[in-house]
Amino acid sequence: MENISFSHISVLLAECIEGLDIKPDGIYIDGTCGGAGHSCEIAKRLTDGGRLIGIDRDPDAIKAATARLAPYNAKVLHGNYSEIEALAHSEGVEKVDGVLLDLGVSSHQLDTLERGFSYHGDAPLDMRMSQEGATAADLINTLPAEELSRIMFEYGEEKFSRKIAAEIIKRREIKPIETTSELADIITTAVPAKFRRDKNPCKKTFQAFRIAVNCEFDHLNKGLDDAFELLKTGGRLCVITFHSLEDRIVKQRFASFCKGCVCPPDFPQCVCGKTPRGKLVNRKPIEASPEELEANIRSRSAKLRIIEKL
Repeated sequence: MENISFSHISVLLAECIEGLDIKPDGIYIDGTCGGAGHSCEIAKRLTDGGRLIGIDRDPDAIKAATARLAPYNAKVLHGNYSEIEALAHSEGVEKVDGVLLDLGVSSHQLDTLERGFSYHGDAPLDMRMSQEGATAADLINTLPAEELSRIMFEYGEEKFSRKIAAEIIKRREIKPIETTSELADIITTAVPAKFRRDKNPCKKTFQAFRIAVNCEFDHLNKGLDDAFELLKTGGRLCVITFHSLEDRIVKQRFASFCKGCVCPPDFPQCVCGKTPRGKLVNRKPIEASPEELEANIRSRSAKLRIIEKL
């Protein structure tokens, strides 16, 4: 039972379990296994014929999840959920009854300061979920001002992205920017005082560089397509998002799966033959209950969308 200290309070847990409509003998994939909170609840509802596959890119998560899922017919694989189809096929699985994607950063990753996700404290500027590849510090110390500004504007909707980028360039000419507190200080200096009073000005920039470091939107687009392809008829895909940019991608992709005829409106009859491939289980996203919000403040921005394959 090595390393089960990986902590994560599972968001919208009951709603996900209900949304997946679990069959005891079904095959399910948790594409963002984390500390196995959702995975354990899925696995305990499966009989001998049922099976769960967990996927995570974080070595800490894999150790914890493997230990916690040991009593069940479950296996945790190292990889990214964007590789979901290949990973399922590697286990001899062609189709599944349900897929869950929880796109949030885990409590463990946020609370382990040395992982560099949090702007509360002083730690190396890392932000890698996989603990491999280029770090946030690598990007911040090498990219030109235009690219730094683009990342903050597109991935964080940061309206002061140019000011922050200019301050980054100025500081890194003196010395490399290596810690979370250095980046936080740069942001605080660049953002006008009146915008610092209401809430922490670092949130958007830290989010933006985390998305860039982990190529999150590329993985999300591919992961949604491949997860939907993997579903059996009647299978369900549940996705939890934590900010508007992610949620927009999921909403638009689900809408495309549900879209039927694409003929021009003035055609007297359909010639494209295209029919909807999915139907929305919930028209509007499901959000945390007042009870959950009180117990876990990190659930406040969570939105759950569910689609069923036709």
